Amino acid sequence: MSNIYVHKIRLSGGVGRGYTWCMKKALRKKEPTIVPERSLRVLFVASECAPYAKCGGLGDVVASLPKALRKLGVDVRVLIPLYGTISRETFGLVEEPSCLVNCGGGEVNGCGVWGGVADGDVPMWFIEHDRYFDRGGIYDDNGVEFGDNAFRFGLLCMAAEQVCRDRQWIPDVVHSHDWPTAIMPVLLDAWRKAGAPLGWAGSVLTIHNQAYQGYSHASALGYLGLGPDYFTPEILEAWGQVNLLKGGIVMADAITTVSPSYAKEILTEAGGNGLAEYMQARQRDFEGILNGADYGVWDPETDRLIPANYRADSLIGKGQCKQELQSQMGLQQDGVVPLFGIVSRLTSQKGMGLMRAALPLALDSLNMQLVVLGTGEAADEEFFRWLAAAYPGRVGVTIGYSDDLAHRIQAGADFFLMPSLFEPCGLAQMYALRYAALPVVHATGGLEDTIEQYNPGEGTGTGFKFYTPDAPTFQETMAWAVQTWETRPSHITQMREQAMKVRFDWEMSANRYLDIYRRVALKRVGWQ
Repeated sequence: MSNIYVHKIRLSGGVGRGYTWCMKKALRKKEPTIVPERSLRVLFVASECAPYAKCGGLGDVVASLPKALRKLGVDVRVLIPLYGTISRETFGLVEEPSCLVNCGGGEVNGCGVWGGVADGDVPMWFIEHDRYFDRGGIYDDNGVEFGDNAFRFGLLCMAAEQVCRDRQWIPDVVHSHDWPTAIMPVLLDAWRKAGAPLGWAGSVLTIHNQAYQGYSHASALGYLGLGPDYFTPEILEAWGQVNLLKGGIVMADAITTVSPSYAKEILTEAGGNGLAEYMQARQRDFEGILNGADYGVWDPETDRLIPANYRADSLIGKGQCKQELQSQMGLQQDGVVPLFGIVSRLTSQKGMGLMRAALPLALDSLNMQLVVLGTGEAADEEFFRWLAAAYPGRVGVTIGYSDDLAHRIQAGADFFLMPSLFEPCGLAQMYALRYAALPVVHATGGLEDTIEQYNPGEGTGTGFKFYTPDAPTFQETMAWAVQTWETRPSHITQMREQAMKVRFDWEMSANRYLDIYRRVALKRVGWQ
């Protein structure tokens, strides 16, 4: 008779009813129960992880959440591609034994494997495959999406199985992120049917942005080793193509997204981007968990990337940061004029249409300055170059991304603009609060959840929110912020103090993820 294996997780709160159920099942069958004394094992498989590779908030989350989980005793490891932009020397990566990945159709791909240790003592694995990953961009080349993305990230997911098998480290849970690795729950299902060890892992999918779904030609299925039974409208097929995110939503044991408000929005037809019915079908396994901010990196009291440090009860250093930022960005040296900051991808989702319509009018009518750091669509980049030329000394623009400058903008800005049409969570507004750059935001998704509206009667709040996403309303909200700056400076001071005290730490969110991991892992143990 076969043994039943129950993982006894040595973490606070035990393993709950699932553990008891497995024990009772074993006793009914009169079989011995083996309880290995080890920590819960979780493997993150993702396309980004800061500081190695980052396009947005996904990279920050994949860097920060594992660090918080390790503090809770979880044996968590992260696997990402070794992009050509990742320096082995800079990050101290060590070459490990390579692996052979058996793809569908008998194709075998040799992949290099490199190991490293991220902040928080998080073990990292990097998959090296020059044909797929030695490119200038992560997802695209100057805005043109790579046509083989399903093959690229499919190889990453298949390599995860081989890396774990080779190292005899089989996770209890595989946590995938967004469309690039959303195929992971589907692959786990196929591997489970084939008896592969990793197939018995539970699966968690986090949706960071449902607007991006990973459409691909159906030929990717053969490469992934998936049969036609997966290419159905109920799983992966959509409009005659493969929809990677849809497959993950259907097949994952648990699904999360990055804020409670966004969780509600993507259940609706308006916010579901064509996947609302599939999300609604998974409501029992779906939860919105607010992302946290890494205050070990984003803290004006200790930040080494800004000209001067400061704290809530003494903002002298923030004034110095503003002066240095004005100088660096070619603005007039003026401590009185309010300085607005933008650090963003320059895309339609981030409210570029609102900015193109509202910012010139705001600069014409308001005493304000603006600094911008971002990259994105060519037309949007050109707009900001034009804006800087049209308003010399008042607008400074850097096209691209610089971590140093991002910190300097948060520290030097008085207000921070985020007029996103939708925002699953957003981290920049959390950083802005900590740096006393009061956010001006469209109240959607995580922006609604994290910003408290200014109350003119009491001087409370942490930012300025608008609820109708059109240019006139956005401009009026900027004018409201400037008017408050000019006529009620005591309210600005009070709001800054309140904003700097707000905390969105990872600890609470990490505990909620831990509960999900336990539930998913025990579900799979029961089935096994």
